[in-house]
Amino acid sequence: MAQLSDLDRRILDVLQKDASGSMQDLAQRVNSSPATCWRRLRMLEDRGVIGPPVRRVDPAAVGRGMDAFVQVRMKSQDARTRAEFQRAMEIEPAITEVYTISGEWDYLLHIVVRDIADLEDILMRHVLEHAGVAGTATMFVLRRIKQGTEIPLSP
Repeated sequence: MAQLSDLDRRILDVLQKDASGSMQDLAQRVNSSPATCWRRLRMLEDRGVIGPPVRRVDPAAVGRGMDAFVQVRMKSQDARTRAEFQRAMEIEPAITEVYTISGEWDYLLHIVVRDIADLEDILMRHVLEHAGVAGTATMFVLRRIKQGTEIPLSP
């Protein structure tokens, strides 16, 4: 776990809310100099605390207005089967998140698609056709209530 200074926490707090400002803007918001902020950012990136800046896209605005969560149960828990399944899920762009989970299911997939036909195609071609998959259960998102990006930074 990375040790974060108070300045690091202030920088991360600002960036999690809005990373679109200049280095000068960031420095003013955290009460530091642009050079210090730049060095701290590079150090946080090098340590793996933060990744590259990205912009969130509204899925509905680009024709991907349907979210589904798919629970997956594997036939086998051996390392090879799990690694092959994970690689297969990584290559499908509509599968935006893949989690290994505890309980009666082994994986949870977040899939963002155009419509039910698109979801069916992805499930049939990418998920259910995988030899290691024993079964799935799909939940459809009716409405997003909260979609967060901020991680709590308290010490």
